[in-house]
Amino acid sequence: MLFNFHEQWKPVLVMIIVNLALSVVNVLLKKILNEGMDHLTILTYRQAIASIFLAPIACIFERESKIDGHIICLLFFSALVGVTLTQYLFLMGLEYTSATFSCGFLNTVPVFTFIMALPLGMEKVSMKSKSSKAKILGTFVCIGGALLLILYKGVPLINSQSHHPIAEKVTTTGSTSNLKKWIIGSIFLLATCLFWSSWFLIQERVGKNYPYQYSSTAILSFFASIQSAILNLIIHRNNAKWILKGKLQIMSILYSGLVGSGLCYVAMAWCVKQKGPVFTAAFTPLLQMFVAVLDLCILQEEIYLGSVVGSIFVISGMYMLLWGKSKERELCSLKDIQENQKDEECH
Repeated sequence: MLFNFHEQWKPVLVMIIVNLALSVVNVLLKKILNEGMDHLTILTYRQAIASIFLAPIACIFERESKIDGHIICLLFFSALVGVTLTQYLFLMGLEYTSATFSCGFLNTVPVFTFIMALPLGMEKVSMKSKSSKAKILGTFVCIGGALLLILYKGVPLINSQSHHPIAEKVTTTGSTSNLKKWIIGSIFLLATCLFWSSWFLIQERVGKNYPYQYSSTAILSFFASIQSAILNLIIHRNNAKWILKGKLQIMSILYSGLVGSGLCYVAMAWCVKQKGPVFTAAFTPLLQMFVAVLDLCILQEEIYLGSVVGSIFVISGMYMLLWGKSKERELCSLKDIQENQKDEECH
């Protein structure tokens, strides 16, 4: 009985550790972005480290995998949409806003994925079923929360800079400038969510044609590092951008590559295999909570009313959608069991 209890709680503990590790990644990236480190340089080094880390694991566990030109093209496009553009836009949004706000926006990804999947026929909606109603309601609630995050900043709930004399010198011009940066950052984060949602749809096709998680992720990271390096050379043409300055930048890049893009992915893949994607996605709001605490303690960022209220709506909408999806899967499984029983009775 103790063994069964341990097995049940192991995925829960793993997902808590994963979200805590990812929250540290986001806070560290925000810290080095504030120091002026280039977005594409971060992305290039991070993905290169991840590919180097995952390549030996893929060789050990997935030796039988065979790849062709079609899969390589799919993975290249998947890397461009889901890694290079997604992470670059996320880092831009992170620089203009805060780590807590950025993580709140990421909770809209399941909803945008659902909306994009509808016209492609990957998702079906029937107004007669409770699960479909929950998915539709969750979608509207989540979109409302996202709009609230973009359009309403509100008053700071915890003003970490209130004890500093510099805070008293903030002018109206400064606050207007901050609001503009907040809106620009929100647009970048919205684009991030749209690209990431598109990646999930592409990845479904990749998974069907090439069901090797470690190999595909290693190749994906390799392509993303090359794409990021080329973009960096085209945009900047400055070798000084490649130089890492100080221990914090080196440690942040190593940690985000090994842990954020390496170990955390392996852990999440294990959880999906053990408990399914709905279980794994349900822990997403933990990331935002951990980041909010670290954001306040380490970066001393202000937490605004709009971020809290908008995040509550986004998380509520996400859970409604996930609940609808889980009920839909249960009904499909039940129908399959009943059909199998009927076939056995006929035989």
